[in-house]
Amino acid sequence: MKRAKYFLMLAVLIAPSSLIAQGSPKQQVLPNITTINVHSLGPQRIGNLPPVPVPPDNPQTSMKVQLGKQLYFDTRLSKDNTVSCQTCHDPAMGWSDAGPTSTGIHGQKGPRRAPPVSNAAYNPLQFWDGRAASLEEQAEGPMQNPVEMGNTLDNVVETLNGIPGYVEEFKQVFGTTPITIAQVVQAIAAFERTVVTTDSPFDRYIRGDRKALTPLEKQGMAIFNGKGHCTACHWGPDFSDGRFHNLGVVQTGPSKVDNGRYDVTHNPADMGAFKTPTVRDAGLRPPYMHDGSEKTLETVVDLYNRGGGDDDPNLDPLIVPLGLSKEEVKALVAFMRVALTSNNPEVAHVKPIPVSELPK
Repeated sequence: MKRAKYFLMLAVLIAPSSLIAQGSPKQQVLPNITTINVHSLGPQRIGNLPPVPVPPDNPQTSMKVQLGKQLYFDTRLSKDNTVSCQTCHDPAMGWSDAGPTSTGIHGQKGPRRAPPVSNAAYNPLQFWDGRAASLEEQAEGPMQNPVEMGNTLDNVVETLNGIPGYVEEFKQVFGTTPITIAQVVQAIAAFERTVVTTDSPFDRYIRGDRKALTPLEKQGMAIFNGKGHCTACHWGPDFSDGRFHNLGVVQTGPSKVDNGRYDVTHNPADMGAFKTPTVRDAGLRPPYMHDGSEKTLETVVDLYNRGGGDDDPNLDPLIVPLGLSKEEVKALVAFMRVALTSNNPEVAHVKPIPVSELPK
């Protein structure tokens, strides 16, 4: 009963009519988001993405973005020169990978799949468990993770300082030598802040092109905002609340048991909770969930439709049976798979930088 009342209250709060933007939303000035006040943010309309937030201490420049792009595709940041950021966050795979979980040096399998880099600039916290507070902080993690790139930050810096081309480029961008790890992650983060999806059929529809969506996709959007209760968690221009939820996912990853957000906060309420991923470009990056346990968007919707997976005592109260028909599932999947897939070239058609064109 308590769960039902809670859900009813939230449903009223985020009624469908208030969640579809009628045009590009005005840029909002949000407070500095921390692990505490991220939960104080209220529902926002789905709509076109606002300008990317940029930290004052890492302003965007074209040279810095290009430097970060080179680093993103350079396997020399890994211990054995085999893994780059792109290995697990591939533009051709929706800025994620083929999964179900990601593969690092020596063929090691991580416990989670790679979350997408696209639109990560809008995330208040990074990683599935929110352990990093910025893109810069996030960029340090994979380089020194023994399963991913297997390197040390000191060794990364030593390697880059031994490459004359990089030394010269870093000096041009930052004005100092030698290269530091702070400069490395700032450059990578600057590039990642350009990976923003802005031209999906949904975006064109919101901007006024009423023919941008098919009747089926329009039906799916109505379900997304209504009976499907998707906007309980997937709200705002990036279709994510930035929060953490336990969906009762039957975990199939290498570790079998993943505590999720709990390992960061040690709050029992966060046991088994993972960050809400963006639905933008979801059609490009199966499988789904933090461990890749759901193979298709259809099985994802089925999970929600039956009210979650495991009979988990910590199941989020927002996860309730939906009662969607086969036709409604088809429409909802069409909206997510097609209407939310971006076509803007700087995201959809980015090509890796060939090794021959990287600094020497």
